[in-house]
Amino acid sequence: MKTAIITLDFINDICHPKGQISAAAPRVHKNRVIENTNKLLAWGRARRHLICHIRVAFSTDYRESSSNSPLFSYIKDIGALRQKSWGTAFVDDLNITDSDISIYKRRVSGFYGTELPVLIASHNIERIIFCGVSTQNTVELTAREAHDRDFSVLIASDACESDTENNKQNSLNFLTKIASVKAVDEIIASEGASK
Repeated sequence: MKTAIITLDFINDICHPKGQISAAAPRVHKNRVIENTNKLLAWGRARRHLICHIRVAFSTDYRESSSNSPLFSYIKDIGALRQKSWGTAFVDDLNITDSDISIYKRRVSGFYGTELPVLIASHNIERIIFCGVSTQNTVELTAREAHDRDFSVLIASDACESDTENNKQNSLNFLTKIASVKAVDEIIASEGASK
């Protein structure tokens, strides 16, 4: 099955302890989320899966931000998620290669207003494996949209994180209705180390 692995919002403002909206950062470190993600990415590259890193970012004047959104209004008020800033750089420990694709998004979903739909269509993708922060926001929304676009959806549970264990587990429980939810080692074991 033609597969894409999509990482969501592994950026400093969200995942680094000094980030401006980093409530999940301590759990990202404690639960080895980046290490688990890197293991998934290495496995995916060995199988020649499409690798795509999506991150949220806005122009310095926030022209793409919606004033109707409490979330994005807050982001604008504190000056977070500015494109080409330290805050929207991928975390240092995330293994990114030159063959990986990077996409900016302006909303919670990785699909909305991005080139992701065209990209996955041009590669004839049938299944998408998601990981990222936060589970209950960008991962869940993007996974739900992938489901509604008729993709097979798989969530790498230990390569996702949230600000609390309760938020993460509730989201993963909801996602079992539309996706398979497995730890990275389970994914690798069930499909083999290489193709």
